[in-house]
Amino acid sequence: MAGFGLASNLLRRLDPHRRLISFPRPIMTRFLPDVFRNPTVRVSMLAIFAFGFAGAATSPYQAVIAIRELGLSNGLYSALIFAAAAVNVTVSILLGNLADRLGEFRRLMLSVAVFGIFGYGAVYVFPAQATFVLSALLLLPIYNALNSLLFANVRATTNGMPRGDVATVNSGVRAMISLSWVLVPGLVGILLSRSTSMLPAYLFASLACLVCLCLIAAFLPRQSGTDNAATHHLSYLAALAEVISPRVFVRVIAVALISSTLHVNGAILPLIVTGPAHGTVGDIGILVGIVALLEVVFIVVWGRAQRIMSHVTALAIGTIIYVVYLLLLGFASAPWHVYALTLISGVGAAALISIPITYLQDLIAERPGLGSALISVNIFVSAGLSALLFAIGTGVSGYSGTAIIGAAAGLCGLFLLLFFDGDKRR
Repeated sequence: MAGFGLASNLLRRLDPHRRLISFPRPIMTRFLPDVFRNPTVRVSMLAIFAFGFAGAATSPYQAVIAIRELGLSNGLYSALIFAAAAVNVTVSILLGNLADRLGEFRRLMLSVAVFGIFGYGAVYVFPAQATFVLSALLLLPIYNALNSLLFANVRATTNGMPRGDVATVNSGVRAMISLSWVLVPGLVGILLSRSTSMLPAYLFASLACLVCLCLIAAFLPRQSGTDNAATHHLSYLAALAEVISPRVFVRVIAVALISSTLHVNGAILPLIVTGPAHGTVGDIGILVGIVALLEVVFIVVWGRAQRIMSHVTALAIGTIIYVVYLLLLGFASAPWHVYALTLISGVGAAALISIPITYLQDLIAERPGLGSALISVNIFVSAGLSALLFAIGTGVSGYSGTAIIGAAAGLCGLFLLLFFDGDKRR
């Protein structure tokens, strides 16, 4: 008891009014701006993590399940993945436009989350080729539109905030997807290391979709439809046409060329590591994990950087960093070369996966649903461009030469971006 009395006297001396002593805020809150206290932003960050969890749990094992466990041919699987991407970008645009006209996103997000629960769950409960095709071609592409809807909902919430706060929020939300990719693939691999099948990964993904649904239903603030004139002065079809208008389309192509460098790296990194760099398959997993962890950190840093520079300037710097990484990757001849490049890769990749979100949304700023759907358009177009670059690169050179060709494509995208928007501050 004497000890308690001594402590009480000490506190009374430190604070004669007997209030609780106010300690410094935790170190993380010093770096996280107040905008993250917004309930919509907080819930969206948790929901986007659950969304990323589902993808991170299944994507690394999807080809193994489809081809080896369910018996799909390589050609059918490739065609299925391409068709699924086309369906996803179409659904994202249509639902984004519909959400703009409804003036709220919550109901649509709840609806598409259900498609994820049944899409992943059906593959686990009824593992067959027909189920996999139905899920991959219809159910999951609709569910994946949740990504652009979540970003659209956040953008609608932050529309009245300063430009720097908008970029910070988008970076923070995007960082949650990277965080899921840091944590989940290895965790699923450990849990299923003794299993004869990777199908339980789809069960984990279905549960993650259920968590996402519950977060949105229980904690996301309810919205009422807005009567914004900017939303309704165009017809539904006229609003859709804005996506392919020259003003928007050329800028999407510029960003897609820049983003294609990420896809090119994803295709050639394992081949360079196990080829010219003389590494092992184990090195691939370690390298990907290191870069993903660095992305989480530097996404937040790039979000802060956009408070003092325009989105275009930040994206230009990030593109140059990543182009330098790809050029150096093309000359890697030992495992330590690739490991030494992870810092450059993480810094550049963090910029290329986070900054385009705000830039693309700004292209159709008055319609957050349609503007956020451009994120899916960018992913689709950049993936197609990267496939073309990979075919050209491997046709005229080796994997190292493909890295250099990918870097050249990124520079072309940067030149286009600077030509159209280099003198603007968005």
